[in-house]
Amino acid sequence: MTPDFEVKRIYEPPTADDGTRVLVDRLWPRGTSKAEAHIDLWPKQITPSTTLRQWLHADRSAREPEFAERFRAELAAPEAQRELDRLRALAGRGRVTLLTAVKEADLPNSHIPVLLDELRERHQNAAG
Repeated sequence: MTPDFEVKRIYEPPTADDGTRVLVDRLWPRGTSKAEAHIDLWPKQITPSTTLRQWLHADRSAREPEFAERFRAELAAPEAQRELDRLRALAGRGRVTLLTAVKEADLPNSHIPVLLDELRERHQNAAG
């Protein structure tokens, strides 16, 4: 079975078809209570480190091209690999909704596409 990953902003209300809801931001989103968020998992090991986030935000336009490479290096750590495996296994049994506070317009240049690529790549490697 192909893993089923969905991406939503955490500010969208939960729905019955969200499946397992996973927060994929390092910091808790402003303006959302934990009760409202209905989070099942919050694996900080698969989010950009504080150091990486601060590095990116110091000069976002110049550093965006290198960000994905640095984030992939962080995702290669054993703790991150275990969490990626866990999410891939969960998605093999049903939908996993990755939740983020990243603005819709900023999603393509955020950590989310890198994370999705890693999750899909791990599935392809496991299947092939």
